[in-house]
Amino acid sequence: MIVTACGQQAKQAGPMAPGAVKVTLEAVQEASPVYYEEFPATLTALDQVELRPQVSGFVTGIHFKDGQKVKKGQLLYSIDAQLYNANYQQAVANLNVQEANLSRAQKDADRYHELQKNDAVARQLVDNADAALEVAKKQVDAAKASISAAQTSVRYTKVIAPFDGVIGISLVKPGAPVSAGQTLLNTVSSVGDVAVDFNLDQSQIYQFTALLNKPAKDSIFILAFGQEQYPVPGKLVLLDRAVDAQTGTIKARVVFPNKEERLRSGMNGTLKVKNQAAGQSLLIPYKAVTEQLGEFFVYRKTDSSTVTQQKVKLGTQIGTDIIIREGLQAGDSIVTQGVQNLREGVKIESVPPAAPTPGKQ
Repeated sequence: MIVTACGQQAKQAGPMAPGAVKVTLEAVQEASPVYYEEFPATLTALDQVELRPQVSGFVTGIHFKDGQKVKKGQLLYSIDAQLYNANYQQAVANLNVQEANLSRAQKDADRYHELQKNDAVARQLVDNADAALEVAKKQVDAAKASISAAQTSVRYTKVIAPFDGVIGISLVKPGAPVSAGQTLLNTVSSVGDVAVDFNLDQSQIYQFTALLNKPAKDSIFILAFGQEQYPVPGKLVLLDRAVDAQTGTIKARVVFPNKEERLRSGMNGTLKVKNQAAGQSLLIPYKAVTEQLGEFFVYRKTDSSTVTQQKVKLGTQIGTDIIIREGLQAGDSIVTQGVQNLREGVKIESVPPAAPTPGKQ
């Protein structure tokens, strides 16, 4: 009878409720962290141009040493000018012929006009003489234009430096054939300051606009190459005209001084931008965050000592912590240890954080 009664009481009581999951809770804190956002950086010269010939022919001379500094207007390449000089001489000779024809046409027209005064010539002959004079004038103008074109071609057989800078390794040798506008001869880059162009998300435009032309001594923009850091800070000098509609980004440019010429165009590094966002940020331990299908969540404690899964939007990671942009408020309690044992609505019991394992951090 006693056993039967106990069995009936157990059936009436039903299954035992699961115990509370032991977790460690931490309050979401507001802070003003100092950190650097990082962007991939490729250095480029402020002025850089590819040298291509404007006439076709054979290279007859190279007047520099590879990699040397050049001055604006300095002769760099010579292209065989014999054909172009001959064309120029021919154009000059043609001009002389046309000027002689013009002189004859002018005399004929003057003679016919004198005869017309005495009514000694037909009107048609006078008109023909005037028309011939106009044709001769146009032919002289055309001959002068041909001379100008021939002079330009002769001038283009000399390739000169467009500005002060450093020239690279020549891509052609003396005697090599080149084609107008196609053959790449070399590249000239300016020396001194170098630029770093990088893309900003459109949501960052307001923040970076406030940094435009801010003095470089504030060390907001730092250039790094692996573990090495360039000792001179840069300055944000421009934002592009408009946002790219396809990517939602805008191009920005930071300029770094390069007096010692330690920076070269084409170098790849990392641009570090010091966080200058106004106001406080919400900071939580990164280990409290879980990821599901590309979205991020934390477990937040409710008033009934249970947890609910809260979707969050992450910001920049700073060491072992991470900034939360959306989803939490200051003072919220979140689970930082024991996350793997939780599910929506589970009852929890707060316990002190577990001591670190010896030898591990």
